[in-house]
Amino acid sequence: MSAFLDTMIARAKQDKKTIVLPEGNDERTLAAAEQILKLGVADLVILGQRETIDGYLYDLEGARIVDPRTAEMREDMASQLYELRKAKGMTPDQALELMGDELYFGVMMVKSGRADGMVAGACHSTGDVLRPCLQILKTAPGVALVSSFFVMVVPDCDYGQQGTFIFSDCGLEVQPTKENLAHIAVNSARSWQRLLGTEPKVAMLSHSTYGSAKNDDANKVVEAAAIARELAPELAIDGDLQLDAAIVESVASSKAPGSEVAGAANVLVFPDLDAGNIGYKLVQRLAKAEAYGPITQGIAAPVNDLSRGCTADDIVGVIAITCVQAQ
Repeated sequence: MSAFLDTMIARAKQDKKTIVLPEGNDERTLAAAEQILKLGVADLVILGQRETIDGYLYDLEGARIVDPRTAEMREDMASQLYELRKAKGMTPDQALELMGDELYFGVMMVKSGRADGMVAGACHSTGDVLRPCLQILKTAPGVALVSSFFVMVVPDCDYGQQGTFIFSDCGLEVQPTKENLAHIAVNSARSWQRLLGTEPKVAMLSHSTYGSAKNDDANKVVEAAAIARELAPELAIDGDLQLDAAIVESVASSKAPGSEVAGAANVLVFPDLDAGNIGYKLVQRLAKAEAYGPITQGIAAPVNDLSRGCTADDIVGVIAITCVQAQ
């Protein structure tokens, strides 16, 4: 277990929150739930049929098992959902039917205050997980868009914060505009502050450093960095930077002398989803890094997605992070 995860678990235990896990039919989720309960990290609500969940033989004592099809709260939450969505054309019958969907049910538990956060995605796509969040919870006040990040913990690594980084956006924004890229940078810096508690140093990555390449893709990053600095002048944000200039001090001194970020970046903002998704998976698989996420930022309450290739240990980490976000 990494020092980062140890810290998240310790902080979660200090102010225990209730997390809903909609995927009670997924064995990795139940294995993670057993660990969470054993460690005392969170109170858990697991959605699914009790006979199916019990059939996996995990020790889930202390968890609340809820079947969305038969739960007493079903009609009350359907009524709340109807009130939230009737202006969009939803009928009471449609709202009640959606309460049979474990993801909508879980999000309504968060919306109604029955849970503090939700973790799902082990067997659902990102779109399926986030659709009810955006419809019901919406974006947090003052936030322009919802994006995502991974916390990457690289073993035996001197870069970043002792091998710990935030990579963003690796899960949502396919081709962010320069404005959206700027918001992703600022929100990722604030996520670093919230989770790690130290100064974020944000590198906006490109195939170019300080204009070494002249093309539209590189220019977008340069302009996005300028917008981000206008949005949050108190944050250390720089770009365009190539990856080596962003994290390796000796390269930074040559390619970006005088930068307060280059050579010391701990928040890496990728120019598009292709780069971000490929980048985090390369580091996860080749460097054997721990990859926690995708963690969402910008939703009015903490709901986090999982990679469908996640392990039970990955889910434990995301649950702990979700608890800290909910504090």
